Amino acid sequence: MATRLKAKNPKKVLILFRQGTASAKTVAGEVAHWLKKRKLEVYCHPDQALGREVKKATTALLDTIDLVVVLGGDGTYLEAVRFLAGRQTPILGVNMGSLGFLTETRIEDLYHNLELALEGRLEMRRRAMVKVLIHRKGKLRFEGSALNDVVIERGGRSHMITLSAFCDKHHVCDYKADGLIIAAPTGSTAYNLAAGGPILHPGLRSFVVTPICPHSLTNRPIIFPEKSELVFKLKKGITNASITVDGQRLGEVGSEDDISIGLDTNEHLVLRRPSHNYFDLLREKLNFGSRAVF
Repeated sequence: MATRLKAKNPKKVLILFRQGTASAKTVAGEVAHWLKKRKLEVYCHPDQALGREVKKATTALLDTIDLVVVLGGDGTYLEAVRFLAGRQTPILGVNMGSLGFLTETRIEDLYHNLELALEGRLEMRRRAMVKVLIHRKGKLRFEGSALNDVVIERGGRSHMITLSAFCDKHHVCDYKADGLIIAAPTGSTAYNLAAGGPILHPGLRSFVVTPICPHSLTNRPIIFPEKSELVFKLKKGITNASITVDGQRLGEVGSEDDISIGLDTNEHLVLRRPSHNYFDLLREKLNFGSRAVF
């Protein structure tokens, strides 16, 4: 069961909106004006602009931000998570995209939910994230975190890749497949689900490894407990594979790279109404449990 914490009354708010969408920028400007009328300090993403009265957030300022308001889709929400870089700042996601699994607040409920947030009547619910470290010959090449997933795949190669998987230094198996998805509970309803992986309740402290189009039918998804440390190594002779973290392509990895993945010590905080029901969300967004119509 998810840990629930009452959100404190915010004083400084960061607004991030969906790039290239005029309606999202318009609403962002209206939200900034609404917040400033209530004597809050309002900031925007450094790559965005909301007029002279709204300053751009700096990295140093992020430590003092109390609330982030995201206007867009799930991609915009993940951009906000990346920008926070591990800071446990709650995010209120407002859906101005298509699916809106992360940006749960409907546009018509925007100001009502903002009022609840300012009054401290929303809840902060913890969400586990996965952390990825890439080493080559003992030297750290990359370090990052994902709320949704880390994907290792063949990329532009025409052949499958083979990845050896180790859990706490014990050999798990060799995956011969188009790739692997390592998903946090929040991301289990994204690419992982499309590839045949299970849905993990977002309150869990665990993660799942799901092969993409495996060569063997015996290669099935595996759910790992929170303290598991996985290492993936590309089979020698295969030149490279690509790695993506929350939809952002990092580049290529080779057989000399050790890809270490486990749960991050930092958690993400998502704002929800106390009455929020995850299963309502599954039914609304994914038609979960509905009978197929032929």
